Amino acid sequence: MVDLTELMENEVFMAYASYTTIILSKMMFMSTATAFYRLTRKVFANPEDCPGFGKGENAKKYLRTDDRVERVRRAHLNDLENIVPFLGIGLLYSLSGPDLSTAILHFRLFVGARIYHTIAYLTPLPQPNRALAFFVGYGVTFSMAYRLLKSQLYL
Repeated sequence: MVDLTELMENEVFMAYASYTTIILSKMMFMSTATAFYRLTRKVFANPEDCPGFGKGENAKKYLRTDDRVERVRRAHLNDLENIVPFLGIGLLYSLSGPDLSTAILHFRLFVGARIYHTIAYLTPLPQPNRALAFFVGYGVTFSMAYRLLKSQLYL
């Protein structure tokens, strides 16, 4: 059993915790951005979300889609698809005893790629900006998984 103080002294784990906090905060920002765009553009997905803007038939005009809202929502969904695997694989990787500089490089590349992906998605920047950011982040997670499977796990 690992002692908590021992875990807090593990520099790789602390780096993982730091970069995880950054990326989860960015993901939380995406929820706020989606809500902001829904409110400012008066675009809602559910009838119960728009009673302040009208009732009955009048409220139905707010139940629609908007390109800007959908763009933010898709960026948020893409975060969920990519950050969740990073959290699990990154945790196992950080506890497997990797070299500190290699681990920090993985964490920085992933966080940087996800932030750039969001900027490329919301601005929008022309392709291949978003695709490159996606594949860098995906590649980082794959690299950690490969290193973990190769060196630590018993198959």
